[in-house]
Amino acid sequence: MNINEALSFIHKTVWLGSKPGLSRTEHLLSLLGNPHKKLKFVHVAGTNGKGSTSACIASILREAGYKTGLYTSPYINVFNERMQIDGEMISDGELCELCEYIKPFSDSMTDDPPTEFELITALAMEYFYRNGCDIVVLEVGMGGELDSTNVIDSPEAAVICAIDLDHTSFLGNTVEEVASAKAGIIKEGTSVALYDCEKSVYDVFDSKCKEVGASLVTAGFDKIENVKTSLRFIEFDFGKYKNLKLGLVGSYQPKNASVAITAIELLREKGYKISDENIYNGLKNVSWAGRFEILGENPVFVLDGAHNPHGMKATVESLCEHFKDRKIVFVVGAMADKDVKGMMSMLLPLADSFIAVKPDNPRAMKAEDLAKLLSELGAKAQSCDTVAQGVKSALDRAGNDGIVACLGSLYFSGEIRKAYLEIAEKSHE
Repeated sequence: MNINEALSFIHKTVWLGSKPGLSRTEHLLSLLGNPHKKLKFVHVAGTNGKGSTSACIASILREAGYKTGLYTSPYINVFNERMQIDGEMISDGELCELCEYIKPFSDSMTDDPPTEFELITALAMEYFYRNGCDIVVLEVGMGGELDSTNVIDSPEAAVICAIDLDHTSFLGNTVEEVASAKAGIIKEGTSVALYDCEKSVYDVFDSKCKEVGASLVTAGFDKIENVKTSLRFIEFDFGKYKNLKLGLVGSYQPKNASVAITAIELLREKGYKISDENIYNGLKNVSWAGRFEILGENPVFVLDGAHNPHGMKATVESLCEHFKDRKIVFVVGAMADKDVKGMMSMLLPLADSFIAVKPDNPRAMKAEDLAKLLSELGAKAQSCDTVAQGVKSALDRAGNDGIVACLGSLYFSGEIRKAYLEIAEKSHE
């Protein structure tokens, strides 16, 4: 099996919706000998910030000398990013080998075959086990209780990131219902690090912790002080940790980092040897593609995967903080099942103009429909047939002194990056 055959095997289940439940994942993993039962985990759930928070935790653990697995979704550039060990993504060769190994077991489940995400989760568990990971930072795909990652036993720590409405058809129509779904990762004896939230949401997690005998600690955003931003780092204090330097520059990232630090402190209480220096170095060296990522500075070119109202609000705050009253050329794409009108409305006051493109996903809104919506909202908007054309048009409009921001979906981040880098390379020839 070559890499194309391996990816074809993985992606054979077309995205037609999710099939909540753990039975298929449990069955497949049992056929593999239950590799997840031989691993330790930090389990990370939430609506927004899961990826960044997971990356911070993994970076700190790596600095502390632990062989650290990281499981995330979706990928930005290549599929292999979804499973990493010590910052290195799985090689094509090992991915092919794992797919060849797991295929007969997967194919045998004819009555109730695994979904794509369930198959990938099982692949990741086998990968981390084979490579002898000391601990795995495991990002939930969707929800919590019925997400395939929740097959694990009680994790070393559970982490709950920002909660907001998303995937409402599966998770509920109120933030409290969404929180209840996320709280499903909290198990007996677990220590829980919680993103600061409104009382009604906090009460959901507090109740779950009391029910199963878990301890709950909120990050305490009031301890975040003296924040200084640049296009490459954010510096801030968090309680006793002074002059932290974070390699993620969205204005929302100190909150995610503080949740990560809170989780690390819970691990320390369990006996993990993690020094303050490990925390400082881990945050400084962390990188996470597609989250307020600065790809260039002439013009400034920002790539951010904001794809729901809560995420877009945070990104808008970052744009305002970094660029004040300067107008921005936006390249936008979105999934049709999101609150597209609400998200685009947040961008209107910042916009010079919009260029609409269609991400490569069956759920994506057509570029011309998005441009029409933006025009109806009073914006100057055009559509482009391809992401590459959209990037080129945005750069031409912005000029060397302008700002381009690409927002609305993680699913087009890889295409955006590829197009930008190709244009940048040609300009230097």
